[in-house]
Amino acid sequence: MLRETTLRTDRHETFYLAAGPEDGTPLIFVHGWPELSLSWRGQLPVFGGLGFRAVAPDMRGYGRSAVHAAREAYALEEAVADMVELLDHLGAETAVWVGHDWGAPVVWAMAQQHPERVEAAAGLCVPYLPEGLSVESAAPLADRELYPEDRCPAAQWDYQLFYRESLDAAVAAFEADPAKSVRALFRAGRAGALAEPSPTASVRARGGWFDGGPAPAAPLDTRVLSEAEAAAYAEALGRNGFRAPAYWYLNGEANAAYAARARDRWRLEMPVLFLHAAHDAVCETLPSRLARPMRAHCADLTETVIASGHWMAQERPAEVNAALARWLAVKRPDLWRVAPPPSGGQGAADA
Repeated sequence: MLRETTLRTDRHETFYLAAGPEDGTPLIFVHGWPELSLSWRGQLPVFGGLGFRAVAPDMRGYGRSAVHAAREAYALEEAVADMVELLDHLGAETAVWVGHDWGAPVVWAMAQQHPERVEAAAGLCVPYLPEGLSVESAAPLADRELYPEDRCPAAQWDYQLFYRESLDAAVAAFEADPAKSVRALFRAGRAGALAEPSPTASVRARGGWFDGGPAPAAPLDTRVLSEAEAAAYAEALGRNGFRAPAYWYLNGEANAAYAARARDRWRLEMPVLFLHAAHDAVCETLPSRLARPMRAHCADLTETVIASGHWMAQERPAEVNAALARWLAVKRPDLWRVAPPPSGGQGAADA
């Protein structure tokens, strides 16, 4: 049974789900776009059962957490402040942090800005870019054989430029039918996806995510979401809208300035785990050089490849859980309330 709680402070409200003993080591799972705390439903009861205090918040702008009107409210500095407040509320000095999609840059920023509060850090799909995640930091690392610079200057991150240039159109397309948008976005990965350009590389040329219109009708991909889970996503996104989630992409300069203030802490000294998604064409980290800055700036890095698409924790929960448990068993057995399994589980191959 997952516990539901809302933390209210003078600056923000954070709803979160929790499992496991309250005196266990906090293991905080941070979701990305356009998800919910529910995205970690495959991890919370498992790690709660292993004795961790497993916690997953709805990030600002999502679900039952506060939605702020200003674009600037979705800079990483604000999200990190939310996480510090959450950790204080839990009565803990430190936690293990796990992030996916935009949740990964939140975790990397926590490790940069507040290393004293991070026991270990893990990222799914989005690797650590010390200067912050943006088109400007990612595009130079793209696979230019697949995305020639003259035709695809922003590579697979062209969609982020569409947010900058045509935000109202992007939001309107998603909000036209949130249920259809959820069904269109949450698809399992497929082998061979990395051999061809991602559709996100041509969003501006096509006039939007869905060729200038709303999301088309698509069958639910039950490898990622059940009917009830898809309905929960659609309800939350229909209630709150897609504008706040899109604002996360529009704070590149502020995020870069935030990272620059911690330049002397760009090298992460704590244990770091990165889970590559073998079939994620947008956050592609295997043929390209996108993971190289992470390798140069982590003192204790473990890499594992999961045979999944972008929605890794939902598509391949057993493999993600095994990789996380194995890493924690090897790197931080002292954090377990119960004895860790000898191998940390099976189901994933180390890179």
